[in-house]
Amino acid sequence: MELSISFTGDVSKYVQIYDELKQAILRKKLLAHEQLPSKRTLAKTLDVSVHTIKEAYEQLLAEGYIYSKERSGYFIAPFEFEWGQQLKQHTYASSIPIVDNIKFDFNNGHVDKEAFPISIWHRLLKKHFNVNNLTTSSWQGEVILRMEIARYVERSRGVACEASQVFVYSGTQSQLQALCHFLGPKTHVGLEEPGFKRIRATLQQCGLTTHAIPVDNSGVTIPKKSIHMLYTTPAHQFPLGMVMPVERRVALLQWATSENAYIFEDDYDSEFRYKGLPIPSLAKMDQLQRVIYSGTFSKTLIPSLRISYMILPKSLVEDFILFNQEQKSVVSKIDQLALADFIAQGLFDKHLAKMRTIYRKKQQTLLAAINANFSEEFEVVGEKSGLHIVVKLPKRLSEQDAINLAREVGIKVYPCSTSYQKNTKHAMVLIGYGGLTFEQIKEGIALLGAVWQSFTPH
Repeated sequence: MELSISFTGDVSKYVQIYDELKQAILRKKLLAHEQLPSKRTLAKTLDVSVHTIKEAYEQLLAEGYIYSKERSGYFIAPFEFEWGQQLKQHTYASSIPIVDNIKFDFNNGHVDKEAFPISIWHRLLKKHFNVNNLTTSSWQGEVILRMEIARYVERSRGVACEASQVFVYSGTQSQLQALCHFLGPKTHVGLEEPGFKRIRATLQQCGLTTHAIPVDNSGVTIPKKSIHMLYTTPAHQFPLGMVMPVERRVALLQWATSENAYIFEDDYDSEFRYKGLPIPSLAKMDQLQRVIYSGTFSKTLIPSLRISYMILPKSLVEDFILFNQEQKSVVSKIDQLALADFIAQGLFDKHLAKMRTIYRKKQQTLLAAINANFSEEFEVVGEKSGLHIVVKLPKRLSEQDAINLAREVGIKVYPCSTSYQKNTKHAMVLIGYGGLTFEQIKEGIALLGAVWQSFTPH
């Protein structure tokens, strides 16, 4: 048998020998009951150790590709069926890097990484990374973290609840999936129009019927359709950024009570408000009677932490727990314990205060740069809170043209049209600023101004 292998340094030699033999067997270059060379002979042929050949043969033997006869050696195993799969040729990843000319990414999901207290977080992770914490958490989340979240939402948002009402998840989408399964496929859900496209996708993937509920200058309007739940972002409507006034909040709660419906309040970045007095959350106003309250640590800490929470009305808790009793936690126990410590020691409140100052200054820098580089035909909306703004484009500039022009000068901005279920009247782009430095914001907006201002349609 001839076997020639050009060994590469990336993979163990025995693995490469095993793989070559396996492929030869599958392609029937080696036939059933054909004898393989002895370990010593093949080792000499390939200039490797006998031990290397032994490991390759033992792996093939374990997977049933060959069989052995005592004192006779190794033989190709017979197959009683044809392999139906298309055999893939081995391809090795190109060493040529993919060129990405993006210099400034104005992504609304990015945060200031440099401001994250990484040394403190590392200390807390090290504290909890021990043999006692190698098991998974309760599916509902660590009790200590749920207690800290309950205390936090009461002091920060005025929402009084017990730890038993708090459920810890790995993001808003995962908790919505759990809620969808609990509510059942016959549930009809109202979604803001425009709104979070990922929320719409999650609900539809779970089989629920969704209805587009228009927003106006006060946020989502009172639903006219018969629905069981309304998803809304009252503190900072996504993507348009308006803050829902108290009058609209009261009207929504009255609607929910009269319709026996629930409101899912996504408070995804309410911690960052820059203008006007704080407006009480829907959950505070009705104290979790018809409101399901949702929060996340993706904006306040880092997105990769993947910890969010959902707070249910007491009337739903028992049934929700019973429905999910066979579930397992979807969040790292060690991360949960570290976060609980971070909140309990007052470090979270301290971090939030610092980030509010940083993001307020970044937004001021952004707005000043827009004012300096853009004419009045470009309108900024949604600047009262959060980590993004929306820019309404002049009629001469389409959304796609704006995005393409930005990319040509190394800048990434994002469409608003994907947030709509129906067509939008205005061309708009979404600009996030949390993850960029002050200088990057200034330079990026100057570049955008140069290409957008000078653009004329063909």
